[in-house]
Amino acid sequence: MKEAMFYTRESDTRVQCGLCRHRCMIADGARGICAVRENRGGTLYSLVYGKLVAENVDPIEKKPLFHVLPGSKSFSIATMGCNFRCHHCQNYSISQVAPQGPVAGIRQTPESVVGKALATGSRSIAYTYTEPTIFFEFAYDTARLARQAGLLNVFVTNGYITREALTTIAPYLDAANIDLKGFTEGFYRDYVHGRLSEVLDSIIEYRKQGIWIELTTLVIPGLNDSDGELKGIASFIVDNLGADTPWHVTQFYPTYKLTDRPRTPVETLRRARDIGKSAGLNYVYEGNVPGEGGENTWCPSCSALLIERYGYLIENNQIRDGGCPDCGTTIVGIGM
Repeated sequence: MKEAMFYTRESDTRVQCGLCRHRCMIADGARGICAVRENRGGTLYSLVYGKLVAENVDPIEKKPLFHVLPGSKSFSIATMGCNFRCHHCQNYSISQVAPQGPVAGIRQTPESVVGKALATGSRSIAYTYTEPTIFFEFAYDTARLARQAGLLNVFVTNGYITREALTTIAPYLDAANIDLKGFTEGFYRDYVHGRLSEVLDSIIEYRKQGIWIELTTLVIPGLNDSDGELKGIASFIVDNLGADTPWHVTQFYPTYKLTDRPRTPVETLRRARDIGKSAGLNYVYEGNVPGEGGENTWCPSCSALLIERYGYLIENNQIRDGGCPDCGTTIVGIGM
């Protein structure tokens, strides 16, 4: 265990956690919504510091981050726990912890994670698979060492971190892929157990902090795939983040508590992509459908094919000196 960051003691033995936007009030002996931060006698502890349940070398494209060091490897880690209860969680076996359940993991240190990242030729460390906010203390310590070692740090996140916590890690956080899971409060309430307004505020805060962001929407038939919702997301991105912000519209497949929903048709993803382009977005990608062409990067000025992808693999990269070789337009991102 490690004493948690971002909490305040109340007049009794309760504490209020200030790490994520739930701001849980936690009684003595209880845990927060994430189930991995526990109050013991008025002191809040992280139960997952250095207890990794996943560590892999992934293509950075798997995050997905298409505009961050394309073609590079990212050393990816996770602990147990999450502050959301998504009915469609793909990693529910490690993210969903019982309120007083055991917290598994193999002990690692920030130094060992950075060492493994360097040894595998990775150019970044990704805090991913579960929600990185809930293992903030370990991510923060690791990110500082990673920066010293010349590695980038990236979050794959649900966007529910508080402004205080984000401000603390922002100097060491280079990029994030943030899930924008839908565009109604009803969807977030019923299928995520969070608040859309807080996610939108957090996304804007990431941009204000100077962190490169890409957004992902898992498009679920009948739940968040209406033209109105997709147009709302696209307009939000253009108006608040800018037309160069990549948006990944990704295919859903039945899992966890949503096995009654069909796999997202490719035609729906194409419709979402067209909606994004019509709203003015320069980079809209179709995810989980390799070979359909929606994963490629095209020049927003002259429409030249710049990066040709198949799944997470780059088959051809024509970008030169960060720009289009045909017209010279700068292609935004990190290390493009």
